[in-house]
Order: sequence, then structure tokens, then C-alpha cells
Amino acid sequence: MSEDELEAIRQRKIQELQKQIEEEKKRQELAAQRRAVLRAILTPEARERLDNLRVVKPELVDALEQQLIALAQSGRIKVPITDEDLKKILETIYKQTHREFRIRYR
Repeated sequence: MSEDELEAIRQRKIQELQKQIEEEKKRQELAAQRRAVLRAILTPEARERLDNLRVVKPELVDALEQQLIALAQSGRIKVPITDEDLKKILETIYKQTHREFRIRYR
């Protein structure tokens, strides 16, 4: 390889790394904004419940947080959301996603 080719490869790598760093910064900023909004709309107990649930079902918690933020911003849910409110929401989600199976013996 010539010196010019090596320099071109280095420049591409540097640009890729800079792009990745910028994307990571954006993700971190969005996550910080999301946490700030959740701090405003959830009680500490409700946030703790979501944090505990995140260990088991991170995808569910991410989707639920987005939904809670949207509902709070549109005024369709009472703010602050208490732990009891969150329990009811989670129970509703659980009932929608899990069906009950009954086995009949003859």
C-alpha cells in the first residue's frame, strides 16, 4: 500500500469514530432528557418499580416509558403517576399480553 492509501484509510476511520462519538452523545442526551421527564411525571416509588422491572423486561419498560411520557404530555393521564397507578397500568398490560389457558379433563 502506498502512503496516500494508508492516509485515506486513516481519515475514513477517524471520520467513522467521530460519527460514532456524535451518535453516542445524542443517545446520551436523549436518555438524560427522558430521565428528566420521567422524574417529573413519576413518583420516586413508581420510578423505583420501573427500574426494578427494567432488569427483567427492558423492552417493556422502554415502551412503557415512551407511552407514559406521551400520555402525560398530551394530558391524558394524571401527573404525578403514583406507584399504585403504575401497578394498575402494568396489570392492564399483563392482562392484554397473557391469555389464560384452561385445561378440561373429561
